[in-house]
Amino acid sequence: MSTSVAVGEDVAAALSVSTTFLSPLPDEGGNAVDYRNPERHVYSRYTTQNSTRVEHILSQVTDGLALTYSSGLAASYAALVFFKPKRIAITAGYHGCHAMIEVYRKAAPDVKVIKLDDDFESGDLCWVETPLNPTGESRDIQYYADKVGGKLIVDSTFGPPPLQYPFKHGADCVLHSATKYFGGHSDLLAGVLVVRTKEEWDILHNDRTYMGNTMGSLESWLLLRSLRTFHLRLPRQSETATALVQWLQKIALTPAGQSFEGIAGGVLTKVFHSSLQGTDARGFDPRTQMTGGWNATFSIQPATSLGGVESLVEYRASWDPTSDPRAVRISVGIEDLEDLKADIRQALGLVQVKSKL
Repeated sequence: MSTSVAVGEDVAAALSVSTTFLSPLPDEGGNAVDYRNPERHVYSRYTTQNSTRVEHILSQVTDGLALTYSSGLAASYAALVFFKPKRIAITAGYHGCHAMIEVYRKAAPDVKVIKLDDDFESGDLCWVETPLNPTGESRDIQYYADKVGGKLIVDSTFGPPPLQYPFKHGADCVLHSATKYFGGHSDLLAGVLVVRTKEEWDILHNDRTYMGNTMGSLESWLLLRSLRTFHLRLPRQSETATALVQWLQKIALTPAGQSFEGIAGGVLTKVFHSSLQGTDARGFDPRTQMTGGWNATFSIQPATSLGGVESLVEYRASWDPTSDPRAVRISVGIEDLEDLKADIRQALGLVQVKSKL
């Protein structure tokens, strides 16, 4: 997985905030421009050196053709404009996507929303998020690719490369909130759509140009910085999260009246994570899809978002009223595993004390 694209003589990308550039002279060429590989930049809503550079890196990472947006939800809305679905099949997942769909339906009131288990027809858009926010459980991409009569978009925010490659399992389009693992430092907003063909990329680029949801120059530069360490951060987060999940599962399986490492049984009742799923009734084994490791989301600062180098814990119901009020989402950063265990051990100890009062 390469995250390096050489452009010019710069080792590290220079920060440029210019919105406009010198226009070509009339005799320097016609109107035909390849915006994916521009010979020059004219206006930042079309291209800049850093946005072009970051899109090429993301294309290498995702095994497709990537286009960046001002946020994950901006990319999500752009996908709806691109696919123009008659119906959208979606169940659970990030509450922001559901809200975004309702905003889209204000402009397209005839669009219906159905469940993923409903029958699909031509013209439908199947929207699969895997691993799922907030639980971190995997869904079978291939199952929905075979079932769908229209198009399949996979929100792979919780499972970026090399953890999984949705195109290998039949996805037509892949969505990422680059705010999360691609950004990785909790200091930028960005979204990514990845498609298979240059024709699709060109349509999305034209739509983005006139919808105005281009990622900013500073965010492009920050994302370039982040991608330089992406191949180091994500495996560390995945490995630590998986080890932490296994440890928490032992606590969850400890019967009431007994204890594990000083933590009373019954304080923690269930752990949700793709590594704990096993094979389902349809024969789906998450290991066949998450071939590059397990997702890192499943001490710690009370905040929202995820995917950064710092671990975060969130009471999800504070933001999403449809979430289980007992659930706490943990996004693992790059801290030492034993430090994270110590923080969680302390927190569960407080829960144990409170329950006795």
